[in-house]
Amino acid sequence: MGYLEILRARHAARLLLGTLVGRLPNATAAIAIVLFVRAEGGTYSLAGALAAVYGVANAVGQPVLGRLVDLHGQPRVQLPAALASALAMGAFAFVGTSPLPLAYLAVGAAGLFTPPLEGGLRALWATVLRKEDQVHTAYAMDAVAQEVMFTVGPLLVTLCVSLWSAQAALVVLNVIGVLGALSVVVSAPSRAWRSAPREAHWLGALRSPGLLALLGAFLFVGIALGSITVASVPYADDHGGDTVYGWLMAALGLGALIGGTVYGARQWAGEPARRLQGIVALLAVCYLPLMLMPGPVAMVGLTVLSGVFLAPAIACAFVLVDRQAPRGTVTEAFSWLVTTFTVGHSVGTGVAGPVVEAGGALWGFAVPGAAGGVSLLVLLATGRVLAAPAAGAVVAGSSENDPNRAVEPRFRSGDRA
Repeated sequence: MGYLEILRARHAARLLLGTLVGRLPNATAAIAIVLFVRAEGGTYSLAGALAAVYGVANAVGQPVLGRLVDLHGQPRVQLPAALASALAMGAFAFVGTSPLPLAYLAVGAAGLFTPPLEGGLRALWATVLRKEDQVHTAYAMDAVAQEVMFTVGPLLVTLCVSLWSAQAALVVLNVIGVLGALSVVVSAPSRAWRSAPREAHWLGALRSPGLLALLGAFLFVGIALGSITVASVPYADDHGGDTVYGWLMAALGLGALIGGTVYGARQWAGEPARRLQGIVALLAVCYLPLMLMPGPVAMVGLTVLSGVFLAPAIACAFVLVDRQAPRGTVTEAFSWLVTTFTVGHSVGTGVAGPVVEAGGALWGFAVPGAAGGVSLLVLLATGRVLAAPAAGAVVAGSSENDPNRAVEPRFRSGDRA
């Protein structure tokens, strides 16, 4: 079972590409905002504050919009949200940083209304592919594609800035994002998809203990990743500057790309909860060699190694989110994972800053190893919860639109995952 077979399935390539294009504004928002604010004569502090407002608003908006998708379908939520986000970012591009309250409001609205395309795609895979092993392969392919997007996205921003301006980059990327979202929501699977009937509960997907366990674990994975981006700065300053920093960040993405490609190229036997424990253990162990801080070439190699198990961990988490999401909350559940990972990344950057100032890059690189270890402890402590499917879960590969589908665990111990 390979990626090419998945992409040959009807609608699969279109949905994947449309989702990636639709998410470009989100993937490039931080760097685009920073470059635009600097071009307007603003300070790095102001640029960072505006980017942080976007990130916080995005973290709030994803699960809220995900719940609305589960309640009202994808087209009614995804496209209006994409338009609202693009219009808000366009307003920021034309208003600039003055008046400042309006700039904050526009950036916050752009983040808040970012459509939950990522969670929406994962909800659609079961309706497009039907078979359980194909869905799991698609999750791995999805994780790999994310790494490509987060590598290519910043390059597109810098290309737009060099060809036109930072203002044009904000506008063009958001227009492209709307086109990507439009491509997804007008597709037959998106228009036909409906969430399963759900039990009314104010907690929504968060009433699942298994999902809460996953979110707790991936909060610390996000912290680990965020801390690496900060700890790499003083290391790069001592070993060649911005060029070295760029290589380290690219190496982190390359490692995840390699790991995700290998992981998705085969089927895996056994319980996915136990497999995730092993993957996160390897992830934590591979963070530790960064503390050696060798020369730039060797450090790039170690950074590649530190990223190898990230995409497999995310892909395996997708399987467990699908299993643990209460009936009728699948898009919201996936959106909560995105939000938690994003919040963890932000916390990691915040924690690593004071640590680096106090102890230098060495202690900064100790943070990801420690965070990875805590993530593993969370998974070990909640292993029984994660091994048991949520009440009312449904079989993976069955359509959310099928009223006759079985109401039973999506994965059984020993199933191929």
